[in-house]
Amino acid sequence: MPVEFIGFITNNNASETIVRAGPVLDPPYIETVAKAHELAGFDRALLAFHSTTPDALQVAQHVLTITKQLKVMIAQRPGFTAPTLLARQLATLDQFYGGRVSLHVITGGNAIELRQDGNTLDDKDERYARTSEFLDVVRLEWTSEKPFNYSGKYYNVENGFSQVKPLQKGGIYTFVGGGSDAAVEVAGKHADTFALWGESYAQVRDVTARVRAAAAGHGRPTPRFSLSVRPILADTEEKAWAKAEHILERATALQDQTGYRRPNHATDGAKRLLALADQGTRIDKRLWTEIAKLTGANSNTTALVGTPEQVAEVFGDYYDLGVSHFLIRGFDPLVDAIDYGRALIPLTRKLIDARDQQRGIAAE
Repeated sequence: MPVEFIGFITNNNASETIVRAGPVLDPPYIETVAKAHELAGFDRALLAFHSTTPDALQVAQHVLTITKQLKVMIAQRPGFTAPTLLARQLATLDQFYGGRVSLHVITGGNAIELRQDGNTLDDKDERYARTSEFLDVVRLEWTSEKPFNYSGKYYNVENGFSQVKPLQKGGIYTFVGGGSDAAVEVAGKHADTFALWGESYAQVRDVTARVRAAAAGHGRPTPRFSLSVRPILADTEEKAWAKAEHILERATALQDQTGYRRPNHATDGAKRLLALADQGTRIDKRLWTEIAKLTGANSNTTALVGTPEQVAEVFGDYYDLGVSHFLIRGFDPLVDAIDYGRALIPLTRKLIDARDQQRGIAAE
């Protein structure tokens, strides 16, 4: 099974340890980071969604324009754009840019933030039910060869049809994320890949088993799995842990300026990471939980700490658990993306290829 690396393109140079100095939307920085990801050997890059940030769809189009091979993973939230319209927007992009578009569906667990966009559906299970209908309609737009009708609780479409279809046969590749039972159910029905945060081996076993069961219940093959984590690398293990402690010190000192503080509301995914942090600062071989604990795990905040060889070995462990996609980003986004391309990405590909060959698994 081929392994894939997914990067993260921010709208500006900022993180838990970097206070933004430039504009909120910084095109030269976006272009530099996008090209760095392509040169570093990333397969695709995530463009995130938040109720107050620049539009990921338009940023992704710019990234596609200034790169040649890098794919984009465009985060979108159901309930903000009509599914028929979003399906055509993505299909159009996919045609323009050679099938390099993928969709990352984030339903959203923070009702306070969702209300900033006028989304007043406060019950999370209802939001996931709406997501399922949303993806039903999107898939019909992508695949139907004649007009279709759809009648649901949240969406009703009469004679829906899209003249433009994605270049990707069967529809655009779709990632689904979330930590609740409702999220797992939606993933079982719709996901090509289910996105996890950087969880422990035990948590990955638990979630992947639940998603596999949900997919089987819908008569679908098992989706692939993605793990999001923050590698902290150095040429020795001792230096890597010292680097991690420096990152924690800096993130703690800059919380007021960066805004990375514990939110009033924790999503189910965040609760899982915080429960992990309660077990200790170092989990399994080298999963580090201090930044998750500091910030309330409001995003993918667990890290893998060590040399490139040591972190690649852990990726191999996750691969053995069924993970084939690794979404990695650093606390210094541009510098770390370049650094990952020097050693971590090629070492991981080499290690996993060797494991597959030993098991007689042919690359797809």
